[in-house]
Amino acid sequence: MQKVTIITGGSRGIGRATALCLAKQGHHICIGYRNRGDSADEVVSMIRALGQSAIAVQVDIADEKQVMALFQKAEKELGYISGLVNNAGILKPQATIEQLTAERLNKILATNVTGAFLCAREAVKRMALRHGGQGGAIVNVSSAAARLGSPHEYVDYAASKGAIDTMTIGLAQEVAAQGIRVNAVRPGFIYTEMHADGGEPGRVERIKDSLPMRRGGQPEEVAQAIAWLLSDESSYVTGNFIDLAGGK
Repeated sequence: MQKVTIITGGSRGIGRATALCLAKQGHHICIGYRNRGDSADEVVSMIRALGQSAIAVQVDIADEKQVMALFQKAEKELGYISGLVNNAGILKPQATIEQLTAERLNKILATNVTGAFLCAREAVKRMALRHGGQGGAIVNVSSAAARLGSPHEYVDYAASKGAIDTMTIGLAQEVAAQGIRVNAVRPGFIYTEMHADGGEPGRVERIKDSLPMRRGGQPEEVAQAIAWLLSDESSYVTGNFIDLAGGK
């Protein structure tokens, strides 16, 4: 079966690294991005240079209609969708519980939780055997924060990733008989631009010496784990997690 994979948040960081890793393994790629059109186009060009088909689609995954349009466009232009990497997520500046507002919480949950559910829904509608699909695989990008809680920094973000962990377990059991595998990766302390969104671009440098491995991780290391979970080599793996947090 031809591999066609949608990657949300694919214009930078882990999403970008995953797109390039999968393209090298023969996947055709749809990059979902929200704001960074130039960066998304650059990734598409790099994928095409590797000999694979690729498109970029602007989408706010918190918007149900935009998610539906993303999948429709990917299916129309690339063919049967065999994989989804639920990677898009947002992070707000570091804050304690006393500084949180309903507006901030709702924005984080709308993207990180609702958006991931909507994307998974559209993938299942296409992949499920009962709908005439051929099966497929979904990889959710959670975070070590779901286990660690991110006190004094991102308790709200951590909670949103905790929801993704629960969704991974439940959805994996729900769709296993439909030929769909659902797993997750939990990165932590990875060198990406996302830390700047939280107000501390150098966060990994500050924390790295406290990690058992004494270093931060690279997006490519996470990408390799995602690629394995999408591959036939993990054909008997579902409802599971790979932690990539330097031993933390």
